[in-house]
Amino acid sequence: MMGTQPAPETHSTNPERRGVKKGLYLIPSAFTAANIGMGFYAIMSALRGFQFVGTGVEGDLLRAAVYLDYAALAIGAAVVFDMLDGRIARLTKTTTEIGIQLDSIADVVTFGLAPAVLVYVWGYGASLEEGSGLHRLAWFLSFMYLMCGAFRLARFNVQSSRPRVLAEGTVKLDKKSFVGLPIPVAGGLIAAIIHFTPVPLVYYGPDRAQIYAILLMVLVGMLSVLMVSTLRFTSFKEVGTGSRSMRTIILAVAFFMLIILYSQYVLLALATTYILYGLLSRAVGFFRRRGEVGESTVEAKQV
Repeated sequence: MMGTQPAPETHSTNPERRGVKKGLYLIPSAFTAANIGMGFYAIMSALRGFQFVGTGVEGDLLRAAVYLDYAALAIGAAVVFDMLDGRIARLTKTTTEIGIQLDSIADVVTFGLAPAVLVYVWGYGASLEEGSGLHRLAWFLSFMYLMCGAFRLARFNVQSSRPRVLAEGTVKLDKKSFVGLPIPVAGGLIAAIIHFTPVPLVYYGPDRAQIYAILLMVLVGMLSVLMVSTLRFTSFKEVGTGSRSMRTIILAVAFFMLIILYSQYVLLALATTYILYGLLSRAVGFFRRRGEVGESTVEAKQV
């Protein structure tokens, strides 16, 4: 009978598709949650290591090095999670405002607070006399590192939501580059240095430890300034999206194997090379523009 024909099932798959779509939104958030988890683990490991650093005994310092190394590796793993959550969100088109804000909060914890605590425990805590001018300066620099990182993330969020020029002197957003040193790179460099030599600085004696602590303070101050600067650093967001994606995958696998085999050297080399490349490329561009302006001025005078 015509009246008993079953209704078409064209709408039965829609709820399932919507469910799959909703499930995709959880994937980037899961990587962001892992990022926060690594930051929390790094802070707890650093605090645990500080308990052994305070004794000053050689055996306890070596035990502290194990916890500090775990904290540094956790920050390194968080860098990978931070890279994946954004890329997966763009590939699956599941970017949300909540996800952007959550990612920034995670970065403040993992690449701002955790490295600030870790570098104090590993470098400043026992190397500088407590209450001295250098010790207070170390506190200040660690705090400014955290503040500069938070400001850099806030500026990035504002520029991402409003990509046009916000005010006079504000740099327009460029997807190919970051404005200011990314905070994961700054925190990653600190973690890579500690992973390279996880034994606390106080292990090397009071005189050498103080010299190393001062050099470390200079580095932390430089990283803070670079994060709030307007220098541009390559974002690598377009890597792997073109026709050479297969080569990118092969290189990524090769780097992954090198990190597993020679993590102490490769991680430090990657972070240092990224920062130096950004600084050198900006310096070359600056002098090149000055040369072009000088040549145009000479030609104008001759005319």
